[in-house]
Amino acid sequence: MIIVPVKDGENIERALKKFKRKYDKTGVVKELRSRQQYEKPSVKKRLAKEHAIYIQALHREEE
Repeated sequence: MIIVPVKDGENIERALKKFKRKYDKTGVVKELRSRQQYEKPSVKKRLAKEHAIYIQALHREEE
């Protein structure tokens, strides 16, 4: 359960923002989406490798 302490006189918008940030950090939505469809380990590994290559290419462009 996510608990967001709210100080006296604190804006409700700010409290909602804190809640949303904490909720995103838990990764519930990301895990739920990944569980909706089975992905073979070989496919996971290939996608991870492609992502790593992409990130490295981005860092090379910055230099």
